[in-house]
Amino acid sequence: QTEDTQREEQKEDNNSTECNEQGIMDLKFTSSRKYISISVPSKSQTMSPHIKSVDDVVVLGMNLSRFNKPTQFFICVSGVFMFYLIYGYLQELIFSVEGFKPFGWYLTLVQFGFYSIFGLIELQLIQDKRRRIPGKTYMIIAFLTVGTMGLSNTSLGYLNYPTQVIFKCCKLIPVMIGGVFIQGKRYNIADVSAALCMSLGLIWFTLADSTVAPNFNLTGVVLISLALCADAVIGNVQEKAMKLHNGSNSEMVLYSYSIGFVYILFGLTCTSGLSPAVTFCSKHPLQTYGYAFLFSLTGYFGISFVLALIKIFGALLAVTVTTGRKAMTIVLSFLFFAKPFTLQYVWSGLLVVLGIFLNVYSKNMDKIKLPSLHGLWKKSVEERKTRTLSQTV
Repeated sequence: QTEDTQREEQKEDNNSTECNEQGIMDLKFTSSRKYISISVPSKSQTMSPHIKSVDDVVVLGMNLSRFNKPTQFFICVSGVFMFYLIYGYLQELIFSVEGFKPFGWYLTLVQFGFYSIFGLIELQLIQDKRRRIPGKTYMIIAFLTVGTMGLSNTSLGYLNYPTQVIFKCCKLIPVMIGGVFIQGKRYNIADVSAALCMSLGLIWFTLADSTVAPNFNLTGVVLISLALCADAVIGNVQEKAMKLHNGSNSEMVLYSYSIGFVYILFGLTCTSGLSPAVTFCSKHPLQTYGYAFLFSLTGYFGISFVLALIKIFGALLAVTVTTGRKAMTIVLSFLFFAKPFTLQYVWSGLLVVLGIFLNVYSKNMDKIKLPSLHGLWKKSVEERKTRTLSQTV
């Protein structure tokens, strides 16, 4: 019995030694067995080398994780409002320069050039500089980005700035249409109501713009609608690519905007639209290139605060803040730039805001619980019974 015990212990020791030797290799075949060794790296190994902590949120070199929640919220909201209000003001200011309206695509070219430079600088500040997302994916994303920003900038040559902002608020409509026809999705009553409110608000706002704006052109509506369709697609493509390949924001900005820069440059060269734009901007360098630099810089900074707001507080609060920012942009547009005004702008804008609220509510029904009509009626009846009982006593 003692000999049997010693043999079993020796056999176990041999097996453990053999397994330790096999742990160096992933796969090893022998004539009788196949050994498979699976090693799980530690948390420090799996984490990207340029991230110090999973919970760290760094915006423009400032670590927001060091502050408490109210301070983080104040910093993010201040950044969103400050940079995007300046962004909207500069965008409308550029197009208010006499003779610049035909050069929306050239402004997009300059903007893409600045964004590429900003992305390159940010990428140099981190340790991991590898490109993780395939080049073919970037070519698709760049094409969609060109469509989104180029058509949006060009539409300002035909539309009032408030009308363009109202259209941008209604990205849900092309997203839902694409979901129904492409993916066969079904939406709840809140999503359908949101799309109807946005559609009616857009129609009403556009009709108001066509009656009071002397230079209204239906071409602008077509351009901003196509920009919305491209914007609805690009979000899904970017999110899928970044999750699948673990790409960073700075990498996405650098490669998508630099490839898009080449697309626009090629298009302007083929259509002979580059030379007139360069000639015009060289005569007004401060009002074109100077404003375009600040316009691009504030837009780049603004999206950084929006991403931080989403990461810390969630999409619900981020959508609420950005919707308030867009409403403030429209108000400032009427205050700083002379344009005709009608109360139909107010009512149609409120209808769009209602649609945005319904869209947010449909995605967060578990967090936002609105009272039902039956509940309100039951509560009213109980209050009446309580009053009657108190009066009787």
